[in-house]
Amino acid sequence: MDDRPFDLAVVGAGLNGSLLALAAGDSGLATALIDRVPLASFTQAGFDGRTTAIAYTSQRLFAALGLWEEIAAHAEPIRDIRISDAGHDGRASPLFLHFDHREAADENAERDPRGRAQAAPMGWIVENRFLRAAILRRLAGCPTVELVSPDEVVDTERTADRAALTLKSGRTIAARLVASAEGRFGSMREEAGIGARAWSYDQIAIVLVAHHERPHRGVAQEKFLPGGPFAILPMTAGEHGEHRSSIVWTERADLARRLLELDAARFQAEFARRFGDHLGRVAPAGPRWWFPLGLVHADRYVDTRLVLVGDAAHGIHPIAGQGYNLGVRDIAALVEVLVDAKRLGLDVGAADTLERYARWRRADNFTMVAATDVLNRLFSNDIKPIRLARDLGLAAVNRVPPLRRFFVRHAMGLVGDLPKLIRGERP
Repeated sequence: MDDRPFDLAVVGAGLNGSLLALAAGDSGLATALIDRVPLASFTQAGFDGRTTAIAYTSQRLFAALGLWEEIAAHAEPIRDIRISDAGHDGRASPLFLHFDHREAADENAERDPRGRAQAAPMGWIVENRFLRAAILRRLAGCPTVELVSPDEVVDTERTADRAALTLKSGRTIAARLVASAEGRFGSMREEAGIGARAWSYDQIAIVLVAHHERPHRGVAQEKFLPGGPFAILPMTAGEHGEHRSSIVWTERADLARRLLELDAARFQAEFARRFGDHLGRVAPAGPRWWFPLGLVHADRYVDTRLVLVGDAAHGIHPIAGQGYNLGVRDIAALVEVLVDAKRLGLDVGAADTLERYARWRRADNFTMVAATDVLNRLFSNDIKPIRLARDLGLAAVNRVPPLRRFFVRHAMGLVGDLPKLIRGERP
């Protein structure tokens, strides 16, 4: 790299930041990726225990960037989704909502010999470490991206002409635009004076991997317990062929803390009661992780020479498994806007360029922020009239195929003004 300013400096090398750097660099934008943590640590097996739901359209972006071939071996397709209410004993209500991937075949998908669109999975479940490893390997070979790690931004100067980032190492990085991918508690949003609506749900998500006796057959299940959703997400088989699922178990914060303090036998009993017996004998495999849950939505996504992406702009409840996919759509929209500007000889960090990104993404993000907030409040309680109403609502939607298809296509990311990368095209 020479001394000219980068087109883009990305601060934060998590799943959003690293993917943004790769998408930008792969599209010809000179990019710096900065993180305080050594990037190799992101690929360690026990980094945080989480998996990610990759929506159908997000997978197309991964494929367009040449990532999916490596990820696919570790990705378990989500073919069906089953949603039901449940009581304190974990038993699911007989009234439920079932989504079948065959109801929402993409018109742009591959065709069978009769010309019918092939039904793709609604999404895939992938361990975060495999996503990180694939992205970082591609980044290491991308000549338009410089990896700056471990290092940390200690001062930022943003003017009408450019941004300058002073690093802890003493280096200064000049860029036309800075992207904050620091997560929901990053400092840049606050330093820019960008307010945010934020609150805690007083819930904790307990995350673990479970082994079970019978195969999941690609069915994701979400049971709404009084304390919050209990998600059972299909994973690829273990090293010895074990049937595995990723568990995101949401509980009230006080109860979750007590559960986490239990010994293995007592935790197993509480877990198995909520899991149920539909997959036979079940037991946690490996450690437990936990994450407090809340909502953050920035009042605006841009400032002078600054743009927010992913959780820095909108951190939502995991109830619908859409948080990361919103970030992927942010990335696709931002890269397309920046590439269009550079192609026309315009300033990639100019206010009108950034405003196009903000307008493009705000409606989609706001809709999902509001929807997840309402769903969590509606389903995380044990008020009998509300339980009855939501059970009847799930059953009613289940009986209307066009409505089911509508919701499935939304979950797959097939609705709205889609950026080129989300359509599987180059920007």
